[in-house]
Amino acid sequence: MEVPAHPKRVVVLASFAGNVMALDTNLVGVDPYAKMNPLWKDRLKGVAEVSDENLEKIVELNPDLIIGLSNTKNQDKLKEIAPTVIFTYNKLNYLDQHIEIGKVLNKEKEATAWVEDFKKRSKKTGQEIKDQIGEDATVSVIENFDKQLSVFGKDWGRGTEVLYQEMELNMPKKVKEKALKTGYHALSPEVLPEFAGDYLVISKNSDYDSSYMKTKTFKNIPAVKKDRVFVVDTKEFMFNDPLSLDYQLKFFKEKFLGKAGGEDK
Repeated sequence: MEVPAHPKRVVVLASFAGNVMALDTNLVGVDPYAKMNPLWKDRLKGVAEVSDENLEKIVELNPDLIIGLSNTKNQDKLKEIAPTVIFTYNKLNYLDQHIEIGKVLNKEKEATAWVEDFKKRSKKTGQEIKDQIGEDATVSVIENFDKQLSVFGKDWGRGTEVLYQEMELNMPKKVKEKALKTGYHALSPEVLPEFAGDYLVISKNSDYDSSYMKTKTFKNIPAVKKDRVFVVDTKEFMFNDPLSLDYQLKFFKEKFLGKAGGEDK
């Protein structure tokens, strides 16, 4: 089966729903994570939630293109339903990934134009932020998962691509040591102060306990005392597609610059 020149009914079984939407291509089915994103509630109204094990439902949607990841199950059967394009997670960086999806959708020009514009905008914002908070200031991105916390490197969603790769803000030394290569590092709330930067971005997942934020250990972190904590919704910040990246850039711009770097309420 050949990929259609202009796909009109796309099913995404991976984390690329935002890429497809950003390129104005019609979605008929998306994975559960995309459906969970509060930012996309209206955009995905009427779009079915599907999984790689729910083949009957995919057949009913009559897709003309399916996009998945290398760990997507039932790939052979999916290929019988519609042309199926499989990507390998993290094989490409997130911006090149968008351009590749653009090629599949016959919208490489639009994808490339967005990437160039985003790089320009985020670099400018990054410099403005550094002018405000200091060239050496550090930022940590933390997320709660059950009773465990994770600190993130530069390419694991949650705004890390914007902060570290595009705006070139600094991660604390300890974060660099533990999370840069692996993407993330799990830790207990007790050692959080060792990983805390001058600014803290807290990715808060409402499905899990975040009582660590009420502890003395947390409240005594200098960034917390100085009110340099920005709380984001994990479900809104999870991805690194153009819709998510634009939202994250706007958020950081407002938080770092709109409120004097987060120090004023």
